[in-house]
Amino acid sequence: MNTATAPGHALITGASSGIGAAIARQYARRGKPLILTARREDRLLALADELAPVPCTVLAADLADPSVPQAIFTQVQDLGLHVDTLVNNAGYGVGGHFPAQPWPTHAEFLQVLVSAPCELAYRFLPAMQERRYGRILNVASLAALVPGSPGHTLYGAAKALLVKFSQSLALENLANGVHVCALCPGFTYSEFHDITGTRQVVSKMPRYMWMGAQEVARIGVDAVERGQIVCVPGRINRAIARLFKLMPDGMALRTMAKRARTFRKQD
Repeated sequence: MNTATAPGHALITGASSGIGAAIARQYARRGKPLILTARREDRLLALADELAPVPCTVLAADLADPSVPQAIFTQVQDLGLHVDTLVNNAGYGVGGHFPAQPWPTHAEFLQVLVSAPCELAYRFLPAMQERRYGRILNVASLAALVPGSPGHTLYGAAKALLVKFSQSLALENLANGVHVCALCPGFTYSEFHDITGTRQVVSKMPRYMWMGAQEVARIGVDAVERGQIVCVPGRINRAIARLFKLMPDGMALRTMAKRARTFRKQD
């Protein structure tokens, strides 16, 4: 297939579960062909079957490998597919205080949450600019908009970089027809807290703090389509972000130190 006439695909990383799978379902409802990538091929194939007859291409890959973003780009080119929507969703957390994990664990985390999304955007953006149409949705977190917390030391920092990266990239492409949005959800029902080992801790959070993955996905897709640059889904989450923005730094840090044990693994 010639990429000049190929229909625009949405490439979604971390599509095997949670918000990533929910975003895939949102785009499938809009009839958009998909490229689904994550480590767990069986989950991706099951999702592709669920979303039929929407065309789904499955690329099993681990973004912790620095060579994978380039490999994904090459595979997409070789298949003759055209990506006009990139969803950088893959992510996880590393629990405990900073020295509690070996450096290679942190290095892989940074590769998945920082380097990979930036490189994928770098690879796929030029074609979007040339066609004067594109969408890049970077799934960040409410953690990017509040003070850093003890525990999961690099998580908020990585997500804050995604927000700033999205803002800069959006402003650079205002005249190119490319929308870039940082989606900053708070607590979302997914496998995230099981993987990070914080399910028992966060299960004590009140129900009003939580949102469903499908709702978060719908809000995020709508936001990038209309050109919103930073999207915080949910009134509670927006109120939290505003509150911390208004607080003096000292007070905000003391508040975070006091509250962190209710949602972060500390050791």
